Amino acid sequence: MDIARPSAVAPPPPGAPSTPSVDRLSSNQSTPLQRAARLGLVALGFTAAVVFDVPLCPFAILTRHPCPGCGLTRGTLALLHGHVTEALRFHPLVPIVAPLVALALGWNAISYVRRGRWSAVEGLRGRWLTRAVATLGALMLAVWVARFLGALGGPVPV
Repeated sequence: MDIARPSAVAPPPPGAPSTPSVDRLSSNQSTPLQRAARLGLVALGFTAAVVFDVPLCPFAILTRHPCPGCGLTRGTLALLHGHVTEALRFHPLVPIVAPLVALALGWNAISYVRRGRWSAVEGLRGRWLTRAVATLGALMLAVWVARFLGALGGPVPV
C-alpha cells in the first residue's frame, strides 16, 4: 500500500508573483559590460585599499605575523616602479610570483567578462603544472621559515 507523501516544496498559489530562479541571477545572464563594470569596482576597491594602506592579509590581521605571501603586494608595486632591490627585500620570490598571479588574474578577468566564468585557470591540468605549483608553494614556505630565522632580511613588517 502506497502512502502519498507531500512534496518538499509546495507550488505557489495561483496569481502569486514568481520568484526568479537561481539561474536567472547568475553572472551568465549579465552582459559583458555589466561584468566589466563589476570587475572595475573590485579593482577600484583593491586599489583604494593599497593606496590607503588597508591591510589585505587576513593571516597578518589575525596573528600580527606575516604569512608566506606577505610582502608580495608591496614588492609587486616596487617592481612596477622599477625598484628591484626594494621589491626583493619585500619578498624574494616577487619576480616569479607577481607575473604568474598577474597572468592568472588577467586570464580569469577576460574569461569572466566574455563568458561570465571566473574559474578559467581551473581548466588547466597536467603533471607539470601540479609540480610547478607544489614547488612554488614549497619555496614560499621555505622563504617564510627562513625569514623567521633571520635570513633574507628577516620577517617583512606587517
